[in-house]
Amino acid sequence: MLDNIIGPERPISWVVQFWPVLVFSFVSALVATSLCKKIALKFGIVDKPDNLVKTHKGSVAYLGGIGMLVGLAVGIFTGIYHIHNLEHFDSAFTWLIGVLAGGAIACLVGLMDDIFNLKPRQKILGQVTAATVLVCVVTRPTLYHFLIFFNIKVPETMETIYGILLVYIFVLGATNSLNLLDGLDGLCAGVTVIITIAMLLLAIHLGTWGFSEVGDPVRVTICLGLVGAVCGFLPFNRHPAKIFMGDAGSMLLGFVIAALMISFAESTPRWWMASVVVFGLPILDTAVALARRFLNKHPLFVSDRGHIYDQMVDRGIPLKRTVAICYGLAGMYALIGLVMSQMRGRYALIVYIFVFVVSGIVVWKKGYLKMEGLRGAIRKKD
Repeated sequence: MLDNIIGPERPISWVVQFWPVLVFSFVSALVATSLCKKIALKFGIVDKPDNLVKTHKGSVAYLGGIGMLVGLAVGIFTGIYHIHNLEHFDSAFTWLIGVLAGGAIACLVGLMDDIFNLKPRQKILGQVTAATVLVCVVTRPTLYHFLIFFNIKVPETMETIYGILLVYIFVLGATNSLNLLDGLDGLCAGVTVIITIAMLLLAIHLGTWGFSEVGDPVRVTICLGLVGAVCGFLPFNRHPAKIFMGDAGSMLLGFVIAALMISFAESTPRWWMASVVVFGLPILDTAVALARRFLNKHPLFVSDRGHIYDQMVDRGIPLKRTVAICYGLAGMYALIGLVMSQMRGRYALIVYIFVFVVSGIVVWKKGYLKMEGLRGAIRKKD
């Protein structure tokens, strides 16, 4: 199985040519985040504690998402410069600009929510608009091989419709999942870095096999640009955070991760399934939040402090250790996805189902589906 990690079409060193994407995105995000912090404090664009859902001390600057968007944009344009001599450059250019444009829309919608507190339907409309950009640039999953995998036959028109619907599902799911995960200093950003590095390894692997003349360099460019942008923001977001990414940042990150997952669905299902499992921690946290609210008859879309990471803190685990544990969990799901990507799809699928079932049982046994206390979390014992 391990003999297939490096393919015969390209040497693994082919990815080295993309190093400027990582460096330029990191430096530009670092500078942009610093400027955004100053602008936010000057104009009062801050997040104030409410001692309920928002428990940080004092007002903290917003606009971190804008800093990451700048870093991502610089990284993507750097990547475009380095692949301009590709035979299929026009397709790669359209793909990259589409991801950047959709990410900018998602970031703008999140920024408006940070400042004006949009209604849920307004946020969803913005996310749908961003997803529509992906649909328009033909960045949608190819379901033929996936349907054959499950021995399902549908007309070509219906296959196209299902593919378009999946784009919207992935974008809405990923943007809201990372939004829910953005509850502790450095948590969402750090988990995103872990997830993206795992997807980068998948992209490099596919690149050595010449999986796609267009998709291979596009995936590597987006991954490196996103890692650089988030790492440029993370020093300001570590506890105690000096700036928050806000909905602008979490929606941007969720959108780009969704676009990456969709990009792995060009043909064989196993790469797509692997990328979804790599995204396992945000999926688990969102599923637990919705299940917990449903079982306890609380509104599904009203914020509370009962997320897995919140309950860890409320049970006496220090914040930094809680974040470290979540990093470990994210790394575990990423490693499972990477290892299982080397197995045949049918066997990998069985493992994936087993992993999520076991995860659900652990959550249930540890009492994370309970909803007690003022903040919707478990009360600390006296």
